[in-house]
Amino acid sequence: MLRRAWLILICSLAACTSHPINAPVGDRSERPLRNPDTHRVRQGDTLFSVAFLYGYTVDELAAWNRLRAPYSIYTGQQLRLTAPSKSTVRKTGGRVSKPKKPPPKSSQPKPRYSTKIIAKAPPQLPRSRASTAQTSRSRHSPAPSGTQKVNWSWPASGRVIRGYNAKSAGKKGVDIAGKTGESVRAAAAGKVVYAGSGLSGYGRLIIIKHNKNFLSAYAHNRKLIAREGQWVEKGELIAQMGSSGTDRTQLHFEIRKQGRPVDPFRYLPKR
Repeated sequence: MLRRAWLILICSLAACTSHPINAPVGDRSERPLRNPDTHRVRQGDTLFSVAFLYGYTVDELAAWNRLRAPYSIYTGQQLRLTAPSKSTVRKTGGRVSKPKKPPPKSSQPKPRYSTKIIAKAPPQLPRSRASTAQTSRSRHSPAPSGTQKVNWSWPASGRVIRGYNAKSAGKKGVDIAGKTGESVRAAAAGKVVYAGSGLSGYGRLIIIKHNKNFLSAYAHNRKLIAREGQWVEKGELIAQMGSSGTDRTQLHFEIRKQGRPVDPFRYLPKR
């Protein structure tokens, strides 16, 4: 009897310790606790989208990879995601080692994936003082600066169905309910630096740069209206709400300060 009791106890302990641990299912945007050291550029990537993906600023990635404006990158390129070590700096005389040269022209794809986007000129309107002034403003919109104060507003009118959670392993922002096709509006004035669907888990995404410190992101849209390189005003229609990259119609909204997600409720006005 004693031997049988010991066997039962040992089997029970083994069953407890061998219980399988399932990988998280659902949100494909979850990131590892520690970022990798490098990122291989995929088709559709821009330096802004890579920086957003890992929570860095474009300036950081540009400095670590010795990239200059317009920050052109190409498919297959390895981007450094960490600052160079002191030993690397000493070996290179205080400079980061240059990235490998791209393949020869014959085999290299055209570097379409640049953060430099040239906005299209507005359509020709009847010549008048009002139209001339409007055209001048659209062509010479102020560049986002580091000292410019951001005047925030809500990007959609629906109720918040998921608040900000700093400990979340996935996307860090707020989810706003709504109906398919409802308006998504710019939360503040700025320049559209990304409009596409290349970031897993975000669906059709728009990222707006407001100044050197702040970005805002609008995910899961059905249709993108604003284009990369376009200057948008606060409250301007930029997209239609949808369910791309998720299982229900909603807007996922983020505010990033110096590349890092922050609680939008700290900046948005009270309703």
